[in-house]
Amino acid sequence: MTPKTLFLVLGTLLLFFMWKPLHAESKSFDLQHLEGCHKGESKEGLQELKRYLEKIGYLNYDDTAKKNNHANDDKFDELLESAIRRYQSNYHLKTTGNLDSATIKKMSLPRCGVADIVNAGASSVPTDRKLKHDHGLHTVSHYSFFSRRQRWSPMKTNLTYRFSSSVQVVGLEDLRSACSSAFKRWQDVSHFTFQEASEGAAAADIVIGFHRGNHGDGVQNAFNGPTLAHAFAPEDGRFHYDADEKWSLNPSSDQVDLESVAVHEIGHLLGLRHTPDIPGAIMYPEFSYGIIKRNLHPDDIEGIRVLYS
Repeated sequence: MTPKTLFLVLGTLLLFFMWKPLHAESKSFDLQHLEGCHKGESKEGLQELKRYLEKIGYLNYDDTAKKNNHANDDKFDELLESAIRRYQSNYHLKTTGNLDSATIKKMSLPRCGVADIVNAGASSVPTDRKLKHDHGLHTVSHYSFFSRRQRWSPMKTNLTYRFSSSVQVVGLEDLRSACSSAFKRWQDVSHFTFQEASEGAAAADIVIGFHRGNHGDGVQNAFNGPTLAHAFAPEDGRFHYDADEKWSLNPSSDQVDLESVAVHEIGHLLGLRHTPDIPGAIMYPEFSYGIIKRNLHPDDIEGIRVLYS
């Protein structure tokens, strides 16, 4: 190999390694091989499923006893069976405790990374559902709140926001457009106003950005599984998109709508939890690729108004 050829090869390799981190890593969460799995079995991939169910609130291994349990292996134990039953019950699936086809299909759907429930106890599915009367009909509100009904101080009605990403995924103008429109949807039905912080401002109430993997917000395995984004309860103010997804203002069949996810995550920033009973609600935890879902549902609107009433 001539010196010139060697130089070209080394240069190409250098450019490759410089380029690779800037692009999305492959993100796999394939559960199909676990279909039919049940208590007592051991199968590769169950440990990853346990971590995912723990992240979204259905499974909680006792840290003080981890050396005596199956938190870090592929054993289908009693705690995993109980977690799957809770998940199935919350999403109105047949409560088998097994990884049947309907459960696998549901668990594989893209979703928000905020936990559905706080503590994986026997009665831990969150409900703040109120029976109300409407012309003689009994209806149920399905919205729910974070623990202790976390909300912004009565003095904080004009919230500022800024953008700060560790990975550049979309242009700032696209991100700005999506979030501005999403904030307006909540502004129109609440007492809040939202304003982008001036350039160079030292602080803002809300910080929005794209990140990858463990990115320093205290959430382990933040984007593992089919997770698209997450946000924190008031008055934390952090909202993070997964940089390893494909994002767009006009999504194709393999892309996620920036604004649809923003409307959902802003609901969390204001104090609403998930609404697993109403697929049409913005606070429903799941999303679909290529779908635009930006309009607030009456349950979302009632939830934010009740929280701040």
